[in-house]
Amino acid sequence: MTRTALVTGASSGIGEAVAAALAGRGYRVYGTSRNPESVKEKIAGVEYLPLDLTDDASIVACAAAAGDVDILVNNAGESQSGPLEELPMDAVERLFRTNVFGAVRLTQLVLPGMRERGYGRVVMVGSMLASFPLAYRSSYVATKAAIKGFATAGRREVSPYGVAITTVEPGSINTGIGERRTHYLADGSPHTADYRTMIDALDANERNGISAATVAATILSAIDADNPRSLYAVGSNAPFVFALRRIVPRGVVEKMVARRHGLR
Repeated sequence: MTRTALVTGASSGIGEAVAAALAGRGYRVYGTSRNPESVKEKIAGVEYLPLDLTDDASIVACAAAAGDVDILVNNAGESQSGPLEELPMDAVERLFRTNVFGAVRLTQLVLPGMRERGYGRVVMVGSMLASFPLAYRSSYVATKAAIKGFATAGRREVSPYGVAITTVEPGSINTGIGERRTHYLADGSPHTADYRTMIDALDANERNGISAATVAATILSAIDADNPRSLYAVGSNAPFVFALRRIVPRGVVEKMVARRHGLR
């Protein structure tokens, strides 16, 4: 039986790599983009669907077009940065609609079919920043922590039906995401110097980060597993830093994260 996969944000980066890997394995793959016609290099074996995660009608239409989805990879999202006190609320609300509410709604739409068929895999693509928060990334951190919360709490609800929900947290990734990041910094902000220091370090870390293909391999490992773990982390010395977090005081870990991004 050929399984059907739906991968959001499949026009670039992690989503593109996951869609290509699944298509290469013979899955029927649907990849989403806000505007499929703008995808310049379409992947062979991938059918592209329009999806606007801030629009419920678009989400419902996407789920209906994909049909019986066996594997959902919630990857699409926005990367946002700015001092907490200067983040425009409309931008924060948009971020939560894109990174959290849209992914949750799409998951709600495919779970009943997965449960009835006795098989399903849902992968939430998070970020290690949800486990290791960074200054000036508060809104982004909050959305990734929220999506992990939905996944972790919901796992027990669907596991008796052969459905697994898991979170994959990448560290620094070299996908060019920094070029698409939205920035909010007020003119004359007292945070300007630290903010620019953090962004410069963040961009440098990403340029030296792991590839999208490496993250995709971890996502496929979660999909293939008979009993997927609640959390997979990849990149940025994930095994070491997660082990360190268990034995080192929280304050020390926070300082280490800050210093890795040029902050004191």
